[in-house]
Amino acid sequence: MPFFSVIIPTYNRYKSVKDSIQSVLDQAFRDFELIVVDDGSTDNTSDIEEMFGSSLLYLKQSNSGVSSARNAGIKKSSSPYIAFLDSDDIWLAGKLRKQYQFIKENPHVKIHQTEEIWIRNGRRVNSMNKHAKKCGRLFMRSLNMCMISPSSVVLHKSLFEEYGLFDENLPVCEDYDLWLRITGNERAGLIRENLIRKTGGHESQLSRTYWGMDRFRVYSIIKLLRSGMLHDKPRYLKKAKETALSKCEILLNGALKREKSEFAHYIEELIDYLECGDYSSIDCEILLKK
Repeated sequence: MPFFSVIIPTYNRYKSVKDSIQSVLDQAFRDFELIVVDDGSTDNTSDIEEMFGSSLLYLKQSNSGVSSARNAGIKKSSSPYIAFLDSDDIWLAGKLRKQYQFIKENPHVKIHQTEEIWIRNGRRVNSMNKHAKKCGRLFMRSLNMCMISPSSVVLHKSLFEEYGLFDENLPVCEDYDLWLRITGNERAGLIRENLIRKTGGHESQLSRTYWGMDRFRVYSIIKLLRSGMLHDKPRYLKKAKETALSKCEILLNGALKREKSEFAHYIEELIDYLECGDYSSIDCEILLKK
């Protein structure tokens, strides 16, 4: 049994996924299996199966979204620890070895990540203070935005059994959704070293495809409020409700500005339900409509 299962989901990124795969195969630490899940690509992505041969396990599925692709990789994995890599990102030398060492030194920490280098439109940029990575209890910080990078994270497979897989209803913010569920109970570790190169600003980024990204985050928070996971954590519960209401106000202002009257009315009702704590009456599916 390999120590790590490395999962790369990809869709129509033949050029970049080759570099992502190679950055995994170039790791000095070799105790891993590499699973590439092709989410119905229509370009030359299928060529990687012959190109890399037995170095990886290539899975092809009909186009079902990144959550479905990651989940397919998780279900196929055979290792106790799961590592993800997005098909437009690169691992730097020594990443897996340093994460292996971190796990051996911190066996009680079931999820941890590394620092990263950001590339936007081909140029290196500095992250803002609000994006600064932290360790320990991340739930409160994670409510506003995603605080864990999929390409840098390693987590014990048992966390999926305890908190569930990626939500396949979410076309984006699926990582935000999962990290909220996990960080409500788990402490997160951090290796304070840049061990991935994260690329953004290109047209294939999912976040550029959808309007009103906060609607997906509100959906995730409402799911969490409904689940009862926060009932014995009054401070977390209060903050989750406040964050959902704050994001709803942003969505409402945007809907009114763009004259989306039907959606604005829905958000007004959503705010009323949140304020009175009636989470079961909220129809969350409307938030997911493109």
